[in-house]
Amino acid sequence: MIAVPMIRKSENATPFKPAEPRYFNRELSWLAFNERVLDQAFSEKYPLLERTRFLSFVSSNLDQFYEIRVAGLMQKVDAGITRRSLDGTLPQNLLNEVRERAHLMSQREYDCWRNHLLPELTKNSIRFKQIDKLTKEEFLWVRAYFRREVYPVLTPLAIDPTHPFPLILNKSLNLFVALRNRRKKKAPPLMAIVPVPRILPRLVQVEGNRGKGETFVFLSDVVKHFVSDLFPGHDAVGVWAFRITRNSHLYVDEEEVENLLSSIEEELHNRRKGAAVRLEIDEDVDEGILNHLLSAIGLEEQDVVRINGPINLFRLMKLHDMVDRPDLKFPAFEAHTPQLLAERKNLFKQIAKKDFLLHHPYDSFTPIVDFLKAAAEDPEVFAIKLTIYRTSGDSPIIQALMDAARNGKQVTALVELKARFDEEANVLWSRRMEEVGVHVVYGLSGLKTHCKCCLVVRREKNKLRRYAHLGTGNYNPSTAKSYTDYSLFTAKAAYTADLANLFNTLTGYTRKPSFRKILVAPYTLHDEVIRMIREESKAAKSGKEGRILIKVNSLVDPQSINELYLASQAGVRIDLIVRGICGLIPGVRGLSENIRVISLLGRFLEHSRVFHFRNAPVGKRTFLGSPDWMPRNFFRRIEVAFPVEDPTEEAKIMESMEAFLRDNEFSTHLKSKGQYIQPSKRRRPFSAQGHFISCSMNEAASKQDSDSGSSSRKTENQSKGD
Repeated sequence: MIAVPMIRKSENATPFKPAEPRYFNRELSWLAFNERVLDQAFSEKYPLLERTRFLSFVSSNLDQFYEIRVAGLMQKVDAGITRRSLDGTLPQNLLNEVRERAHLMSQREYDCWRNHLLPELTKNSIRFKQIDKLTKEEFLWVRAYFRREVYPVLTPLAIDPTHPFPLILNKSLNLFVALRNRRKKKAPPLMAIVPVPRILPRLVQVEGNRGKGETFVFLSDVVKHFVSDLFPGHDAVGVWAFRITRNSHLYVDEEEVENLLSSIEEELHNRRKGAAVRLEIDEDVDEGILNHLLSAIGLEEQDVVRINGPINLFRLMKLHDMVDRPDLKFPAFEAHTPQLLAERKNLFKQIAKKDFLLHHPYDSFTPIVDFLKAAAEDPEVFAIKLTIYRTSGDSPIIQALMDAARNGKQVTALVELKARFDEEANVLWSRRMEEVGVHVVYGLSGLKTHCKCCLVVRREKNKLRRYAHLGTGNYNPSTAKSYTDYSLFTAKAAYTADLANLFNTLTGYTRKPSFRKILVAPYTLHDEVIRMIREESKAAKSGKEGRILIKVNSLVDPQSINELYLASQAGVRIDLIVRGICGLIPGVRGLSENIRVISLLGRFLEHSRVFHFRNAPVGKRTFLGSPDWMPRNFFRRIEVAFPVEDPTEEAKIMESMEAFLRDNEFSTHLKSKGQYIQPSKRRRPFSAQGHFISCSMNEAASKQDSDSGSSSRKTENQSKGD
């Protein structure tokens, strides 16, 4: 059993003072989340190459934070907006604090690289070298590599009265070069920019050291060293790598545009040229050069992040796959596939008999791919409908939809063109699918389609039967290996009728659809969530044991938070598993003393959303789905939460949630002052994700033993027959 905090009714506690803050700030909460990701890069609990991946995630996360959240704050300040955030902070004050904390995070990020990961990699014969530290053999290889692979694609851009400062693309690697003419050594230095094309790998593995470990150089160091080759008759007297981050909001008014697809394509082009919001540059940059650069891009000194190391640590992500060192990576494990879902040809038959609930990545994602492939191939399948928010570059999901269309089936794909930072890929998929006859729809005006749903219509015995898949994660086989999510297969008429209604709403016109089983934003989800919280409060006030358990990525919806506060005051025990942003302040007497908030970061990205209300009617107590508890999810997106009715499957989900609450290896607990604290180590160390992996491996081993036993019995019977 799990140790739970003592439940207090508010009348017995010190009353909450209204002047005290009721919410954590969203931006600062996000920065606290990324600090926890950075903690994983420092942690020796993880294999070395996995720590470098965590460091890459930190860099990528911070990029997106600047592109969206910092950019938005800067726009507010420039526009003179003084409306305070939910926690009461003025935009200018918040921008100042965000800049300061983000700069400190960058410093800590590079400290992790220079003083922790780099020495450990060197100890393990994975060396990152400066050009002047290469052996003669290595240097000759790098020089040849530069002349063969790099030099031909570089284009130096002079900066002078006839060559204005060039447009620098968002997050691109560039070198600012100060030059001196060899014939005019006393003349002022000349200036130039060398953009480094994205097609070139940023991490270069030096060949010729087989058996002696691996040697790497950063492309920026290579170009810096040989940059004078681009300017005959001149010497480089200073070279500094830099990168500009730009505002990456997409500005599309769906009420005004005639063709959303074309408008998104145009805005993607504009995104690369958005207003600058951050300058990252080598820390030893000449001050005169820096001032010239800031003037050209419209930033100030406070927007500069000085870097002691390689620009853009996200490029370290490739290292994991470039180095064949299983001893420095997470141990491999085989995801479990339920035996009844193992054969594609029997999928519809099995789903017709019973529901199947899968927990990825511990359960394989293959049945979802097989489900769509079977639908594409089966002559009895008439129609397939699917939502696409994010998917992989070589998606078998997309291929199955295209194959189905080629086979004459009616295929409808609801593609969310505005899936942030996946817009370009989704535009590409849309074009390709339309070419083979898939009906591509972009959802409802003003609403992002974020739900994860699939509906297959099949003829069986002279009547049509519908099969559904609902999930908490994207139809992306790649991320399904590293994100935790739930999947439900069902052929129950109540679920499939609701999904048919939902798809008709998304592809046609409707005023306000009604649903029997599923909760759908922006129509019913928020009202139902508030109602269920209030019902749990009523139950607690009547003497019942009130319990709410929520697992989401983010929790910032003010009304939901306020209702949870009231439930806490009514005596409801509330456990919140919030991976990222949390606006709720837990553990405050008279306000939230019965609320516990934990965050879990580990080998896999916790992505599943689970809502449980103990005193709700049977079959309506536990919901899975796509929405976080944010205003955008409740009111500006199409989201679906679905109940898990089967008692056995519901019990499994609750066991999983309790495992998260027991985790004292990779979880942290949010305190009322905003700090995240590791739980007590007095109990035996327990990792929820490690526990799920063990269960998955045991299931796989049990299946192997079962298959082996079946094979032995078959052989024995055959030999008896002989």
